[in-house]
Amino acid sequence: MSSLFGERLRSAFAPPQYLALPFSGIDLSTSGVKAVRLVERAGGLMLAKSAQTRLDAGTFSNGEIVDRAAVVEALITTAEAVGISATNAALPESKSYLFETAVPGTNSAEWRIAIEQHLDEFVPLPPPETVFDFVKVGQDAKGNALIAGIGFARRIVDDTLSVFDQAGISVRALGEETFAMARALLPVGDTSTTLLIDVGKTTTKIAIISERIPRFATTINIGGHALTLAVQKYFGVTEAEARKVKVEHGIVSASGNEEYLTAMLSTVSAIRDEIYHRLTYWQEKATLGGVHERVTYAVLAGGNASVRGLPEYLESTLQIPVVTGDVFTNLASRDTWIPTLDYTESLAYATAIGLALRDHRQTYS
Repeated sequence: MSSLFGERLRSAFAPPQYLALPFSGIDLSTSGVKAVRLVERAGGLMLAKSAQTRLDAGTFSNGEIVDRAAVVEALITTAEAVGISATNAALPESKSYLFETAVPGTNSAEWRIAIEQHLDEFVPLPPPETVFDFVKVGQDAKGNALIAGIGFARRIVDDTLSVFDQAGISVRALGEETFAMARALLPVGDTSTTLLIDVGKTTTKIAIISERIPRFATTINIGGHALTLAVQKYFGVTEAEARKVKVEHGIVSASGNEEYLTAMLSTVSAIRDEIYHRLTYWQEKATLGGVHERVTYAVLAGGNASVRGLPEYLESTLQIPVVTGDVFTNLASRDTWIPTLDYTESLAYATAIGLALRDHRQTYS
């Protein structure tokens, strides 16, 4: 498979537009297919086109392609809307295995051999059925390379590649979701340790990022749709109306909305508690072990990150600043262009934009 981490450096001078590869990314998830195409102009990268095609419930579930025909159709429709035939594509976090280790050697080939010899200690799959990649993140006192790695079942990789192939879309590289999100949301050169929270439709992804490399990630099986259902039940409205109410009213206290707020908080508190437990473990591990830095702030993204009051609600429990992310952080200054996506809608495109940024040299300088 294409390297998950190995970033392709581009020439110091941008090639003529007719020769340049498109900067594109396609994110296949439970809620649907999202695609973006970026273009490079004098001021930097800009979003040229974006599109999404929603998938019915059960079409793509728990990181697995269930209805291949529906997924292929959605991929074709979305890619055509964006105008791409080749792309970088996402692999699901819920099917990934992050690991860290120290290995001897002086280059990538030697490190890979060392990892392969102990792969079954890091990934609970038979080595022949595992695909993995890694990146060096440091060096220990003995001179060994400190490695952050990620593994997938080979069938997940093969299924992803085959469904894109069936849709007639060439996959240039594969990348795990949280790696892509970090690339989109965190500025180039950011050395902080950050908590990323991606609140999707049916899941919430949590990732702790150190120097823009995921060091911990997990998926919680509850997302923004549960809040939509709570609004539907309370007000007796349609799902579309409930989504609107959810965004506009959020979880902000107001006179006369006590019962509504109770219904919302009964759901969002479950998400908060799961995040809190993971963060507390990390902070204690960082303090006691001294191996990792403590998380200093959190960034919200995903289609449900714009719920009013959510950053403040999480911040009160997590005891770190919580901000809503900007998926255009590493694109050209907003003084030179106006995104075609509004801010709320753009939050669902963090993974797709991060995938598209993979091929851009300035993203890794």
